[in-house]
Amino acid sequence: MKEKLLSIKEESKTLIESANTIKEIDDLRVKYLGKKGEITSILKGMKDLSKEERPVMGALANEVREEIEKLIEDKKEEVNKILLDKKLHDERIDVTLKTDNIILGHRHPLKKTLEDLEDLFFHMGFTVYDGPEIETVENNFDLLNAPKDHPSRDMSDTFYFDKNTILRSQTSPVQIRAMKEHGAPIRMVCSGRVFRSDEVDATHSPMFHQLEGLVVDENISLANLIETLNYFVKTFFGEDMKTRFRPHYFPFTEPSLEVDTTCFNCGGKGCPSCAGTGWSMELLGGGMVHPNVLRNCGIDPEKYSGFAFGMGIDRIAMVRYQINDIRMMFDNNKKFLEQF
Repeated sequence: MKEKLLSIKEESKTLIESANTIKEIDDLRVKYLGKKGEITSILKGMKDLSKEERPVMGALANEVREEIEKLIEDKKEEVNKILLDKKLHDERIDVTLKTDNIILGHRHPLKKTLEDLEDLFFHMGFTVYDGPEIETVENNFDLLNAPKDHPSRDMSDTFYFDKNTILRSQTSPVQIRAMKEHGAPIRMVCSGRVFRSDEVDATHSPMFHQLEGLVVDENISLANLIETLNYFVKTFFGEDMKTRFRPHYFPFTEPSLEVDTTCFNCGGKGCPSCAGTGWSMELLGGGMVHPNVLRNCGIDPEKYSGFAFGMGIDRIAMVRYQINDIRMMFDNNKKFLEQF
């Protein structure tokens, strides 16, 4: 038995020293120290020894076991260090590497305009809402007081999935959803993509972006709307900007108005861009929420009144950055986008 134990000791030492992987080392541990390992097999023969030999052989067996365990632990540590060094070498990062050739992207002018508009109205006390781009005809037209024969309902103007479902042609349905869910009072803005069957040209696209605002509370008047829009224009475009309000018609507001601003090119003096008028093209529209719209959303028009406004974010971006063709914002032209 002694010779077997000493033989196992020498054999295991040689094999453990030559092992190169953790798996090989674990296999050797099982081979010599496992429940069915060689040390265990030898110890099963202790019953055949005399009382004097048993403690001597037991001590030798424990000594061999402990030495094998130490060899295995030392070898594991050695192999793990080699593996770590290799990993550190293979995955090293040269922090001194020059990165002058890496070009970082930035926000698209349209996205920046949208975020800046939402941020402005948020700081004015408005809550930002979102809604689906696939809408019901009821939310997009019916509850907004649009007549059954209104041109915007035609298939030549709106994208229909079926007679009850469309791609929203405006973000106004988000206002409907908000009023139906939360009632009054409410102060909100909503923004996102809208879709209309327009021919693509310098100022039109079948897909564009809108931002709309809504305030409903007691004693809301047209003066509140005008002051809100004046504050928006001066804060967003500059204190020297002036506004002009013109009567208009929208089925969901009464009275309704359109808003012009001082020409961005000439500052109101008159130039070819504004046809000598000193005023820019129509920037946005709005008005007092029609009583029918409030009633359709479960709000009492005898107690509450409100105003709403809407603007094309694409048009705001074009004015803000002096872009003369809406298609430039969707062409993904690197030379164009790098200007902003």
